[in-house]
Amino acid sequence: MTRSVLDDRKRVEPTAPAQANVRIAYALLQTPIGPLQLFSTSRGLVKLALPNEPRSTAEAYIRRLFGPIPIREDKAAHEQALAELTAYFAGTGWSFSAPLDPRGTPFQRLVWDAVAAVPYGETRTYGAIARAIGRPAATRAVGAANGANPLPIIIPCHRLIGTNGDLIKYGGGIDIKRRLLALEQGSA
Repeated sequence: MTRSVLDDRKRVEPTAPAQANVRIAYALLQTPIGPLQLFSTSRGLVKLALPNEPRSTAEAYIRRLFGPIPIREDKAAHEQALAELTAYFAGTGWSFSAPLDPRGTPFQRLVWDAVAAVPYGETRTYGAIARAIGRPAATRAVGAANGANPLPIIIPCHRLIGTNGDLIKYGGGIDIKRRLLALEQGSA
């Protein structure tokens, strides 16, 4: 059974005022593809920044969601996600169960749920995801939602490919997408 990333959370508006009850924890993980930055609320991981995304850009994303709140370094808050990502890059972890708290529109979350269902080591086309969510004509919208995925690797947007099998569009760059797919296919 695939875990839903949708649950009952509401969309957070991009100009959210500071939320006094929200605390953001930050951790950095060195990986074979470069450093990954993890940001989480008490509910779960809200952002995973790939190596090509500066910390300032990732923090700006967090502040658009939650307002001008402090971000504190806290590896303990990310213990499960860090362990699962470490296992993934070691080739011994094939799924993730760390708590997630992705923020997006209902359509984006529907797409992310379908992307999260793509098995380790397999790929799907954008069109296949559009069909899986019951919107076969929404291939471009699926691509846009996939591009807005705040939790790459965990919601494995790197597993989406073009209709002809080409590796197209990846926020971390095509080289990282190629390396992640190679890792999953045992040839990294």
